[in-house]
Amino acid sequence: MAAATEHHEQVALFRWARFAAAGRPELRLLHAIPNGGHRHKAVAARMKAEGVRSGVPDVFLPVPRGGFAGLYVEMKTRRGRVSEEQRRWIDALRTQGYRAEVCRDWYAARQLIEDYLGGRDSGPRPPGTSDVPRNEGRSHDCHA
Repeated sequence: MAAATEHHEQVALFRWARFAAAGRPELRLLHAIPNGGHRHKAVAARMKAEGVRSGVPDVFLPVPRGGFAGLYVEMKTRRGRVSEEQRRWIDALRTQGYRAEVCRDWYAARQLIEDYLGGRDSGPRPPGTSDVPRNEGRSHDCHA
């Protein structure tokens, strides 16, 4: 069986969210940010002109909880690597009061979102501190 791609993991996360929104209406606000993938040059140029920015995390939940302004999730596969641009965005978002994490599969992202909505998080990270892992292949879960 082929390994799941980031696309497959994100699709699975949104399938869960659609189902779970019956009990947690906030999940209806969960949305993807179309900043990745391969595109024709003309489409990429148009999207860049419209404000699409490289490195922005893949998923956003614009719901404040636990002292955070909202939750950003960067989806990666088990072996996927977080780019320097993505690390910069995650650090900047955290500095602005958002929770921003990297998750290695849809189930870990689901756990993160459920914990976030239920108030089971750690407190805000100090501005300018990055704990995005440098050893990208070591874990299968979300990284704080």
